[in-house]
Amino acid sequence: MFRVIKPLNNNGLLALTEEGKEVILLGKGIGFGKKSGERLGLLPQAKVYHLITDGESSALQRVNGIDAHAVEFAARVLDEARKSFPDIADDILLPMADHIAMALERCRRGIRLPNPLQHDIMAMFPDEYRIAEQGIRAIEREDGVHLPPEEAGYLSLHIHAGISEQNAGDSLTNIRLAAECIAELEAELGLTLRRTELKYTRLVSHICYMILRIRAQEVVPIQMDDYVRKMYPKAYALAEKLSVSLSRKLRLPVAAAETTLLAIHIQRVL
Repeated sequence: MFRVIKPLNNNGLLALTEEGKEVILLGKGIGFGKKSGERLGLLPQAKVYHLITDGESSALQRVNGIDAHAVEFAARVLDEARKSFPDIADDILLPMADHIAMALERCRRGIRLPNPLQHDIMAMFPDEYRIAEQGIRAIEREDGVHLPPEEAGYLSLHIHAGISEQNAGDSLTNIRLAAECIAELEAELGLTLRRTELKYTRLVSHICYMILRIRAQEVVPIQMDDYVRKMYPKAYALAEKLSVSLSRKLRLPVAAAETTLLAIHIQRVL
């Protein structure tokens, strides 16, 4: 049983379950003629998306102002993502819908939002990016609006947020920090790594997960510092410089074991 909070359009409803949980119901025609407060039985043709409130705003407050059509598009992206990531959380639905709605509006106004971390996102989250691209193509087929590939990059972050404990903003911050580290490394070495190369993908992935471990203060159980320092002195010196830079930006200490692991990855590049 459900109680309607607000019809979104002919195909969508914001509703409450019997337990008082906010959900979005999507299905062909299920919103037609429905009114706020109306009670509904089981809707076998509807898909149910469970929402998690943040304690500061209700789902009604968040859904107001979001184009209901964008909610349907976001749901399709979420459903496609669930094929690869069965445990993906429903609560990315509204943030993703909000992003899609703004992306469509930007496109109609001829505004293109640059994504300087596009290649890094593609390298870090290839499966999420593939799903986001499918969503972008579906929007183009049905809405006739051609969204630029940068939007697939941003959607990838929302998908990743649904399968991890990070939100999209935190993921973007970590990728930006990793990209800055690699830019510092390139400056030290006097070269530019090709973003399509496997060694670049491995390096940016390692630094991103390194940042996650530093933030979580996880301990890396290895003791190879002296060995790596002696075997790969140049790589270790570079790793120490990057570790100092990261520590300053994160305002957190970087363990010696993390510097050692980073040196090993830098040695692969060298």
